[in-house]
Amino acid sequence: MQALYNQYKGLLFKLAYQLTGSVSDAEDVVQDVFLKIHDVPPEKLAEPKAYLCKMVTNRCRDLQKSARRKREQYYGEWLPEPFLSSEEDVMESVVRDDLLSYAMLVLLERLSPTERTVFVLREAFGFDFLEIAELVDKSEVNCRKLLSRARTKMGISAGELVHPEEANQEWVHGFMAALKQGNMNQILSMLDQDVVLVSDGGGKVTAAVEPIVTQELVARFLLGPVRQASMVEGAAVIEIGQMNGQPSLILRSNEGIHTVAMLHIKENKIQNLYFVRNPDKLKHVG
Repeated sequence: MQALYNQYKGLLFKLAYQLTGSVSDAEDVVQDVFLKIHDVPPEKLAEPKAYLCKMVTNRCRDLQKSARRKREQYYGEWLPEPFLSSEEDVMESVVRDDLLSYAMLVLLERLSPTERTVFVLREAFGFDFLEIAELVDKSEVNCRKLLSRARTKMGISAGELVHPEEANQEWVHGFMAALKQGNMNQILSMLDQDVVLVSDGGGKVTAAVEPIVTQELVARFLLGPVRQASMVEGAAVIEIGQMNGQPSLILRSNEGIHTVAMLHIKENKIQNLYFVRNPDKLKHVG
């Protein structure tokens, strides 16, 4: 059993995380699955990957239904939990291509639990439609329709890549330098014309309740925390880190990390910024 855990825990965590948007829930799902597998007859584990993935998807779909009700009552904008990724995690995800971008995780919230499961299994993990059909108890034809419907809801065209190229570290460092220098013209030039900034405080800390739009308003919002950090020596720093396998901005004070900003960049322009400030969602990154 330990050998199965060592072999599949990483895969199952990434699957559960992308199905729930929660690090805590994903960890609980994986632990729960490996507790229950002790009671599974050995013959059912002839294909352990398929069986374990089915257990995870079933458990996550149950969680998604209850989570949807909670999110309807959530204060302000709801964003997925970011997770701290090591260099090894990043390289593994690049090779396997099994981790969707943070921006994709945000779009997944538009989907039904089954649509989300089909999308993640196909686009993140590359399962074929026969495998997906067996995992979600649908026909192959139905699964193809579910994927098409999911892409439409997410605004992804038929030929559009789900794994777009991210900006390199040098570009992100340039953006950080522009923020620290207060170079408004440089910041504006790095923001997409239709840029949107979403902030999630969960009603527990200060955050913008509504998305912030237009280049100028987003730029002014971004400069706020930078000015605050520079006014109190040693009290706060802004640094570049790796979250979800991609560059991110981390705001840290003497009390620890209080904000993670995820960047969605296309053609060297920031299209979306996601500020996660809810302390419950930052427990895994401190």
